[in-house]
Amino acid sequence: MVWDLSCRDWRERIRSGQSLMPELPHLDQARAEWAVRIFNRLRIPDVPGTPALSEACGDWFREIVMALHGSLDATTRERMIRELFLLVPKKNAKTTLGAALMLTSVMINDRPRAEFLIVAPTKEIAQLAFDQATGMIELDRGLRRRFHIQAHKKTITFLQSGATLQIKTFSPDVMTGVKPAGVLVDEEHVIAEKSDAARVMGQIRGGMVSQPEAFLLIITTQSEKPPRGVFKADLMKARAIRDGDTQGHTLPILYEMPEDLQKASTVPGEPAPWENPAVWQMVLPNAGRSITVERLEQDYSEARSAGLEELIRWASQHLNVEIGLALRNDRWAGADYWLDQADDELTLAEIQNRADVIVAGIDGGGLDDLLALVVLGRDSVTAEWLCWSRSWVNLNVLEIRKKEASQFLDFEKQGDLWVMKDPGGDIEQLADTLKSVSKTGKLAMVGLDPMGVGAIVDALAERGIDGPRVVGVSQGWTLSGAIKTAERKLSDGTLVHCGQPIMAWAVSNAKVEARGNAIIITKQAAGNLKIDPLMALLNAVVLMSKNPQAKPTMAGFLRRGLLSA
Repeated sequence: MVWDLSCRDWRERIRSGQSLMPELPHLDQARAEWAVRIFNRLRIPDVPGTPALSEACGDWFREIVMALHGSLDATTRERMIRELFLLVPKKNAKTTLGAALMLTSVMINDRPRAEFLIVAPTKEIAQLAFDQATGMIELDRGLRRRFHIQAHKKTITFLQSGATLQIKTFSPDVMTGVKPAGVLVDEEHVIAEKSDAARVMGQIRGGMVSQPEAFLLIITTQSEKPPRGVFKADLMKARAIRDGDTQGHTLPILYEMPEDLQKASTVPGEPAPWENPAVWQMVLPNAGRSITVERLEQDYSEARSAGLEELIRWASQHLNVEIGLALRNDRWAGADYWLDQADDELTLAEIQNRADVIVAGIDGGGLDDLLALVVLGRDSVTAEWLCWSRSWVNLNVLEIRKKEASQFLDFEKQGDLWVMKDPGGDIEQLADTLKSVSKTGKLAMVGLDPMGVGAIVDALAERGIDGPRVVGVSQGWTLSGAIKTAERKLSDGTLVHCGQPIMAWAVSNAKVEARGNAIIITKQAAGNLKIDPLMALLNAVVLMSKNPQAKPTMAGFLRRGLLSA
């Protein structure tokens, strides 16, 4: 049996300050209350007066303690809530409360010599978790007799059962030989940036399989960058369960603002909806204890005065505002309309069928860069511009750009990016794709940066795509017209795309600079973030703006009904 862990009315609840915990009618109340009694007695070691959690912690976290421990079936010994995903902003005492929950779990655990872990992304966070756990023990005479602390091993042993709580830094060997009864992963959004994050999280989950009562607790803030890798996967799963779109054994507790409040301001100079301090309370469950809105207002003012990048970082960490397409004031204006113009059912095959003419744009650098292709068709009935994209990257780039590796692997799973083991294979696949498009008789032109494209031009020529159909597109300020054309067509709804995440990512990475009367989007302006798919689109826009005509073919005449079969 799978419990219904959804909270479909979460938007109304979070606006009114209500609990985000779903109804759990099958909870073992006796065990849940036992866990809370132990939890409440623990004291916070680094706060003046060392208050007990009974007064220093809000009911929001006590509900989590009750749900996690009360979900253990007394007959089967199976835990019905196997995972818990808690998204909560910084300064809500998540590390302290997480350490207290894990100590509670060790004490009420029934399995002899059970192993519990707190896994942190850095040594500093791991040390903080260990200090909080040991400090709670040292403040209680009874707990001092029941626990043995080994500081050099960051290990705490509960003498009554032999169960241990270890605090470790996230690394591939963290699960070697371990079959955990419970794991707390702190700050998964930081962990997700590690190239081996997916493998290690897989090890953690795999090690729990043999123990039906095992649990995984993920406590994290929002990411300072667009969500990626294991963090994105777990966040999407938690949201789907919360919204009732799917069922699972993960309890989602997500302190994030409703979508209408996370949007950027559409009026230059005016603050975004999330910048209003009146709405901050809804994502601060520990407000009035470890954090206050008044203190956050001071921090907000400092972040705003420090510049846009700092404000974005602050918002993601302290208000769980997700970094997306529309948070920067130097963003490309087309980003404001990009998501609205997505058609998830649009495919390359449909574009080829609907279009009366097709152009393609290509952008890419060397072996350490992305190679991007955009196919842009003009609908024969509505004249809408229809966009599809695919990109390639060589395998060695995953090592060169380790911080982006998890993002690239996400795109690979989605089918929008192909990771190539053999150099040169990307160009061959790109050329083969355009050869297939060319067979429709609708491919009018292919546009690309004229610098360093010899291999691409040769590959296209081998497939009969050459001569006037292959066009060099000047870059820099000369793309200003294409940038503005794309903006207008997105805003008036006449540019539609396939809703591919890699294109949304490239659009979100784009920064605009003014150069005289022109505007430019360049790789230099975007820093280390990749914008190749967007640049390929702009190359295609240049060509489509010339109102090209496809070479008439017999298939085209038949489709238009001008000839009978």
